Amino acid sequence: MHTESSILTVTDLTRKIKQVLESGFVSVVVQGELSNVKLAGSGHMYVTLKDEGAQLSGVLWRSRMATLPFVPEDGMKVVATGKITVYEPRGQYQLDIVSLRPLGLGELQAAFEKLKQKLAAEGLFAAERKRPLPEYPSTIGIVTSESGAVLHDMLTVFRQRAPALTIILRPTKVQGAGAAADIADAIRECNVLGGIDVLIVGRGGGSLEDLWAFNEEPVARAIAASRVPVISAVGHEVDFTIADFVADHRAPTPTAAASMAVKDREELLETVREHFSALRDSVEGRIADHRRTIANLLRSYAFNRPIDAVRQASQRFDEAVRSLKTQVDHRFALTRAAATALQQRMTSLDPRLVLKRGYAMVSRDGNYISARADLRVDDLIDCEFRDGTVRSRILEKN
Repeated sequence: MHTESSILTVTDLTRKIKQVLESGFVSVVVQGELSNVKLAGSGHMYVTLKDEGAQLSGVLWRSRMATLPFVPEDGMKVVATGKITVYEPRGQYQLDIVSLRPLGLGELQAAFEKLKQKLAAEGLFAAERKRPLPEYPSTIGIVTSESGAVLHDMLTVFRQRAPALTIILRPTKVQGAGAAADIADAIRECNVLGGIDVLIVGRGGGSLEDLWAFNEEPVARAIAASRVPVISAVGHEVDFTIADFVADHRAPTPTAAASMAVKDREELLETVREHFSALRDSVEGRIADHRRTIANLLRSYAFNRPIDAVRQASQRFDEAVRSLKTQVDHRFALTRAAATALQQRMTSLDPRLVLKRGYAMVSRDGNYISARADLRVDDLIDCEFRDGTVRSRILEKN
């Protein structure tokens, strides 16, 4: 017999079941076929996962819909990651889907092409947004699994090519449930950390399903948002992922990514040796040119007979002085002859010479008179002779 106090209400029982289920199935990965795919007006998607023996209701909230790399459809085989929850009003358990990816190769390829077209349209693959790698990085960040040969191979390359390089590893899942979110978080954390010159994101080879985390939108957007140049090194040379298209550089293998990120020490030493040799040859060539110039100067006449050179210069100076003196004397003689001729001419024109021949000059009030018409009767005039002047009055004009 049950007492009244031990009887549960439907709500109480449902809550107990909810507590047991939700604490016991915190993270599950389920594969199945989609059916009854419905997109509600709220933006949430409700689906049913089924196989030959059972079915499971699932819900994908609107906030997670934007990250889907494909459009879920009835009949599509998928792998869903999430947790079990109980919808109390119906007493129904369901899968709260965190991520969803196609299971078959056909579905995966279709999802790959759809996301590729979407990101390409946004310009995330554009060549102009690709950044060059620094020529001499000092710190390399690696986002990959800490187990396996990939990390070991890259570290081997770094030790051989640049032993002084600083390596920062952010270990991450590279496949399976939650791998894409972990990779995206790792890329963001490396950017926040700072001091990293180049970031290598990758893993070893595998099937399309194994590499799928690098085809998911969160990883692509984390790479696009990275302030640090990113090298994508996923799989083998024939493998291409969305991460390869978004990254600044794509390496065919993780080992090739390590070689791409840093220059080989021996190559750098050889470059230094070549520059040193070229600089030495240039300096030695210039020294040889200057030696030849000095030798030519030492053999020259001017250097060996400096007194002769000074004497010749002195002689040329004397000749120049003599030539200048001759020209000056000639100019003075011409000027003196012209002055003498002018003086003689002026002398010949002196009116007082005429007075010596018996002529006189007549003036009135200091002004010389040259015509009879300029005089009037009773005018007082001065007549200048060669030996003096007499004053006269005009009595009449004839």
